Amino acid sequence: MAIDDKTTTELEAAAFRRLVEHLRGRTDVQNIDLMNLAGFCRNCLSNWLKEEADAKGVAMTRDESREAVYGMPYETWKATHQGPATPEQLAAMKKSHSGH
Repeated sequence: MAIDDKTTTELEAAAFRRLVEHLRGRTDVQNIDLMNLAGFCRNCLSNWLKEEADAKGVAMTRDESREAVYGMPYETWKATHQGPATPEQLAAMKKSHSGH
């Protein structure tokens, strides 16, 4: 089945929104765990959003892109949901994503 570009974009946007909502609901999953398992985290997603805004000439700050992903200011999310990384998490991050 052929899908036109407009519909493809709408489907991709809907999938992105569902991913963001899913991540907002999974506050038990730490960013470092996402990085260690999937190679990206909520911060990566917000950075990609900002990069795309920049490429299109859309004004968006880093704080705005993070709030779009986290659903609240990043510092609020971090203080509310992010615990300190364990030595095991840090070692896994160093081993698998040394350049990230």
